[in-house]
Amino acid sequence: MQGACVWSLVAVCVLCVCVAYKPVIIVHGLFDSPADFINLRRFINLSHPGTNVTVLDLFDRSASLQPLWKQVEGFTEVIYPIMQNAAEGVHLICYSQGGLVCRGILSTLPDHNVHSFISLSSPQAGQYGDTDYLKYLFPQFVKFNLYHVCYTAVGQKISICNYWNDPHHRDMYINSSDYLALLDNERANPNSTAWKQNFLRIQKLVLIGGADDGVITPWQSSQFGFYDENETVVEMKNQKVFLMDLFGLKTLYTRGDLILCSMAGVAHVFWHSNETVYKTSLHQNIHFCYCVLYDRDTHSVKYRCRKVNTKYKE
Repeated sequence: MQGACVWSLVAVCVLCVCVAYKPVIIVHGLFDSPADFINLRRFINLSHPGTNVTVLDLFDRSASLQPLWKQVEGFTEVIYPIMQNAAEGVHLICYSQGGLVCRGILSTLPDHNVHSFISLSSPQAGQYGDTDYLKYLFPQFVKFNLYHVCYTAVGQKISICNYWNDPHHRDMYINSSDYLALLDNERANPNSTAWKQNFLRIQKLVLIGGADDGVITPWQSSQFGFYDENETVVEMKNQKVFLMDLFGLKTLYTRGDLILCSMAGVAHVFWHSNETVYKTSLHQNIHFCYCVLYDRDTHSVKYRCRKVNTKYKE
């Protein structure tokens, strides 16, 4: 019932007591490891002492090149027990490639209890750009011809190829992508309805990115924008996946549970260690605390509440 806790405050003498903080799970990106997230863990613990923060130590460094479905399976095995021990839900912060791994988890796990999904500079609409990562992985290729590798059975065994989205070869991408095209429901998938329902279990999606990222290309991919065939960026609201609500993005927007955070001056490798990013984009969009309303006269719990979009829900 909307407003139940608010009316209780009027009806009886109660106190909203913070009894715990929701656990925070962090999933790293390409070539990362838990050691890269020391600052983010520190920011969270300073602002919310005692929060259980888990930076998953899995598919680190070069192992992050393994196929994304394999990573989804591995990360799910580690995340699920944390969820089971968190009756009030968890927050999921997923950086770079990790944001796509998290989408796979959220789509395929039917009973997840993720409250906020924070996508931190993640190529949610795909990647298409000549970056240092690309030059390191494929020194003989540039963005114009990488599709020759990525859109093959062998290429799809490399994580970055699972979301390589060449706007000049869209048909090949849709027919060859074993991961992102399926998550986006751009290719026939018998599980699409269930995956959409699973994804929509989240209560908030926060998409963080910025023009000075230097790696995610185009940077608007971090907010579901992407190139058309002329390499002109088409914003999220004009993308087919949004307009047709193929996997639930428009539903989240309609519910008021989709937040876009854009910040200039942050290079890709610093998103998780920049305190300003944390204070303005992460901390402000995560309701860490859950509370109980306690009647001081009868010494009893009246309602258990979770804060959702500045309102209380019973």
